[in-house]
Amino acid sequence: MTRVLAWFSCGDASAAAAYLAACKYGDNSAIGFQVCYCDTFAYEHPDNRRFFGDVERWLGFDIKILWSKEYRDIYDVFERTRWLVGIGGARCTTELKKNVRTAYQRVGDIHVFGFTADEQHRVDRFRRENPDLLAEFPLIDAKMTKRDCHAMVRAAGIELPMMYRLGYKNNNCIGCVKGQSGYWNKIRRDFPEAFDKMAKMERTLNAAICKREGVKDGKRWRERVFLDELPPDAGRYEAEPDIECGVLCIHEPTPNTLSITQD
Repeated sequence: MTRVLAWFSCGDASAAAAYLAACKYGDNSAIGFQVCYCDTFAYEHPDNRRFFGDVERWLGFDIKILWSKEYRDIYDVFERTRWLVGIGGARCTTELKKNVRTAYQRVGDIHVFGFTADEQHRVDRFRRENPDLLAEFPLIDAKMTKRDCHAMVRAAGIELPMMYRLGYKNNNCIGCVKGQSGYWNKIRRDFPEAFDKMAKMERTLNAAICKREGVKDGKRWRERVFLDELPPDAGRYEAEPDIECGVLCIHEPTPNTLSITQD
């Protein structure tokens, strides 16, 4: 039997994509339709469990929770791999989402992902890097933006996850290693304990998430900025790109929000 796996991440875009997939495949007895979630509840906002249940009732399908067999949570990944984030992405996303998805999938599965019309560039990259994976992007096909997904979820009578209501662009773990200075200063204000925990982990690993760079005497320089040294007014979160944290682990270069030019 062909399986259709809609990958839900507790974000409203993945919820909207799962809903469209359920409408398309849910009544087809020849297809094994499933909605899957790779468990990262431990460091997500507690309201995500409420949203998870609301989405299950909306879809009319139980959401299958998948776990890593090797790691408990993001901090277990950080401590054991000694790695936070790099050009290729975040190790926590790789271990807790991408590898979990890979272990569960079968040849011939159709995967449904919640990329929106704002993210065609991510879909193009995905297709280049995963030419053998059968994938559908119903939000792209429907030309739905992130704003459209917000509206669809609200129209279903579901309150948006708390992280959106607090002004975050994505509903990731509280304190995502893909964020930059504007994001981390917002985390410092909203979730000081999460900020302090990550700051201590940076020192333990001697690895900084944020960077500062500039130009001096015609040469570009770059240096690490640890969270416990991050100026409270550094960065502007609204100007930073979205942080993608899904089963694909796509990481994009982030404009540096601490750029300084020295003459």
